[in-house]
Amino acid sequence: MAEPNLISARTRTATAVQVNNVLRNTYLLLGMTLAFSAATALVSMAMNAPYPGFLITIIGFFGLLYAVHKTADSALGIVFAFLFTGFLGFTAGPILNAYLSLANGPNLVASALGTTAAAFVGLSAYAVITRRDFSFLSGFLVVGFFVLMGAVVLSWLFDLSAFSVAISCGFVLFASAAILWQTSAIVHGGETNYIRATVTLYVSFYNLFMSLLHIFGAMGDD
Repeated sequence: MAEPNLISARTRTATAVQVNNVLRNTYLLLGMTLAFSAATALVSMAMNAPYPGFLITIIGFFGLLYAVHKTADSALGIVFAFLFTGFLGFTAGPILNAYLSLANGPNLVASALGTTAAAFVGLSAYAVITRRDFSFLSGFLVVGFFVLMGAVVLSWLFDLSAFSVAISCGFVLFASAAILWQTSAIVHGGETNYIRATVTLYVSFYNLFMSLLHIFGAMGDD
């Protein structure tokens, strides 16, 4: 009986080590990509670059995201992860410039960023500390993705400004659920690729920040 127990203990230890490695690598890469994204946003703002438009943004987003997932099992995946996050940072620059030009703009951006950081840390810590399994959120995320993408496309084709805050609230819920789901997947060994995990968490952070920025701006009549 001792030998099977020993093997079981070694298996649990190996699994714990793997999980810790994925967590460490994920948050290390996430920190670097967030810093790189902030740098490209600052460059875009300094250049006063115009917003590239919906089509270029959406094509760049899904094109680079596809490249990340196709190369995530190689070192090239890290390169595409930086290209992806750098692209989103650059496209965020014109949006941030628009908000900062408002009378209360700096406070809006600071409040949205602070709330995003607090929410991200809180949700991630909850999933890691409690080790609760949030895999049940996968169905919600799939449905939510198609609903929100449909709303985004419709808002591009038609004037849905009356529903813009509701759409942003939907993105906040979606991003929060994605953070819980992805962190839980790492903790429980369901996600072993830190590049894919990083990109999922980055997109959640980005969507959370942009959505909160819009909501706070609408609440302040900006």
